[in-house]
Amino acid sequence: MEKITDLSREFTDYRGEALPAYKLLKKLLTHRISSGSWSSGEPIPSENEMTHALGLSRMTINRAIRELTAEGLLYRTQGVGTFVAPQKSASALFEVKNIADEITERGHLHQSRVILLEEIRAVQAPWPIDEALGSRVFHSVLIHCDNGVPLQREERLVNAEVTPHYLDQDFSSTTPNVYLGNCHPITRGTHSVEAVLPSAQQAQELEIDSAEPCLKLLRTTWSGDTVISQVALLYPGSRGRLEGSFGI
Repeated sequence: MEKITDLSREFTDYRGEALPAYKLLKKLLTHRISSGSWSSGEPIPSENEMTHALGLSRMTINRAIRELTAEGLLYRTQGVGTFVAPQKSASALFEVKNIADEITERGHLHQSRVILLEEIRAVQAPWPIDEALGSRVFHSVLIHCDNGVPLQREERLVNAEVTPHYLDQDFSSTTPNVYLGNCHPITRGTHSVEAVLPSAQQAQELEIDSAEPCLKLLRTTWSGDTVISQVALLYPGSRGRLEGSFGI
């Protein structure tokens, strides 16, 4: 009752704006979510409650909720109600940033699970690699978690010739990004981004449905003229986004 009373009181302040009623309601609900007044997983007032308290038509309220659901701010459970969606975590697109730092900067706990550490021949690589990586490479697969929830699958190929001790590292306590950056400071890199569906194994490792779209970032990094590594980062679409900035 207190929630709908507060919502009704705040909506009065929005009525003077020259916007359609559904947009005013969207603006108010968005503010409640972005300000932290309503937390992730918290139910919002029902359409019936808002109809009576705000004096809006059911159609107007339904449109606002449908659009906020499509935009990822809300989610609906049939027969139960509408809830505040978990906020997506942002990962750097243009920077080569350590994911452990991204997670801890949000005040969350970073954990990593090591799935695979091995040496392979370049012809066994899971994707066509830069020949400059050499004829043998180190291959690693890690799952990075945010408060226990898998956020990123990191599959990496490393130049074994210039980083001979890569397989000796404890990547449950540090990350490949930090270790390689300490050994060979990055001077340049290239990357590509595409939308993909995970394989059955990738979906299992990320604890998602195999039909969930993911973002895949493939990045190659150099130190001077030497190719250090190529990495494929896989992000579940419902849990993360990539963002960056640039100047002209």
